[in-house]
Amino acid sequence: MKHLTEEELIEAFYGGNETCAASRQHLEICVACAQAHAALKSDLDDVKPVEPPARDARYGEQVWQALEPLLPAYVDRTWGWRQPGMWRRLGLAAACALLVIGAFSAGRLWEARKPRITVAKQAAPVVKAQQVEVVVLSDHLDRSERLLVELKHADAESAEMVSPMRDEARSLLGPNRVCLKNATQSDDPALEAALDHLGSLLAELANQPGGLNAAAIERLQSEMKVEGLLFKVRVLRTRIAAETPYGNDYSRRGQDED
Repeated sequence: MKHLTEEELIEAFYGGNETCAASRQHLEICVACAQAHAALKSDLDDVKPVEPPARDARYGEQVWQALEPLLPAYVDRTWGWRQPGMWRRLGLAAACALLVIGAFSAGRLWEARKPRITVAKQAAPVVKAQQVEVVVLSDHLDRSERLLVELKHADAESAEMVSPMRDEARSLLGPNRVCLKNATQSDDPALEAALDHLGSLLAELANQPGGLNAAAIERLQSEMKVEGLLFKVRVLRTRIAAETPYGNDYSRRGQDED
């Protein structure tokens, strides 16, 4: 047999529903549950209901008086013209605004009165075509002078010396034609004559039939000596070097090579 729980015993004590009726029937046939119910009834009979105290019309006021000391005081933070210290704060804000405006105006006035320094743009150097021609001519004469010095001291039996001279002569033929054309246009007879002789020698040196042999080198050396070509090129190179931006850098070359 299933005995009643404590909750069911309490419900049977208070009564009033179908469950309680079933529990009371169980108590009539179950001795153990009846004894437990009797003990519970004895305990519950000793519990007296607490009656709430009577409340008069001033009960709410009494509760507020008891709570009021424990609550923080309410501070009205609404901004207004009559709030204490308002005019002082407004005065400080106005003073700060005036300082900012004054500093800005003073800066603008100082910028207006400060003398303006204008940096003149330097015109980019204009490289004239004539200057370029002079530089090219100076470089061509310098290379030609060094080649003529090598030819003057050339050994026909040395292939290591002959082959580079032929290659250098071929590379100088094109620039010599350009420089000769410019000399003709600029009406410089001395330069034109020297470049013409130099071109003939370079052509023979670069395109000698059968290659450069001892007889060909001796013949070219003789032609160069008769025409004084090395001396003419050196004089012209010194003159042209003085007209270039490089100054006397070219004029010092080759003086000790002869």
